[in-house]
Amino acid sequence: MLLDIDLNQNKAITKGCLLISEPFLPDPNFERSVILVCDHQENGTFGLILNKPTDMQLSDVSDFTIEELLYGGGPVEANTLHFIHTISAVEGCVELQNGVYWGGNLSQLQTYSNTGILNERNSRFFIGYSGWAKNQLKQEIDQKTWIIADFDLERIFRIDPTELWREVLRSMGGKYKMFANFPADPRLN
Repeated sequence: MLLDIDLNQNKAITKGCLLISEPFLPDPNFERSVILVCDHQENGTFGLILNKPTDMQLSDVSDFTIEELLYGGGPVEANTLHFIHTISAVEGCVELQNGVYWGGNLSQLQTYSNTGILNERNSRFFIGYSGWAKNQLKQEIDQKTWIIADFDLERIFRIDPTELWREVLRSMGGKYKMFANFPADPRLN
């Protein structure tokens, strides 16, 4: 695992925060992942990987007319569809942070898609999710597997997903900026 330093400096896991995988995490499901925490309660945590595009389009798995890339939200229940967006008028959505919402009425979202209000600049769709049982995520954070980051969520729609992991670390400054430049395989350095 990562260097023996306190990466999270007592930051709390909250809805809307990001989990950044440590640079050398050997799990292929989470290697260099940026996970948006959508729900964190005493009995567990639910999140979506923001930077793992698949080779599928949203139209491959739904009736949506927009051609939007699907992302792998995580290894749990890969047959489920999840989404984040910036449209506050969607009934049943949950605000995560500063105008970024999770979920809501799918039929209503399809209507916004058909009218062009919903697009790839203000939404992201995922198959599957990332989940942790009670205390599991806390243990992983104590083991320095994850760095907790505060980040302006609206920016995630404008950053190339292949650069998101590095961009979030750079934005954190200091030692985190250094981590952003670590090679994926230090033996190739």
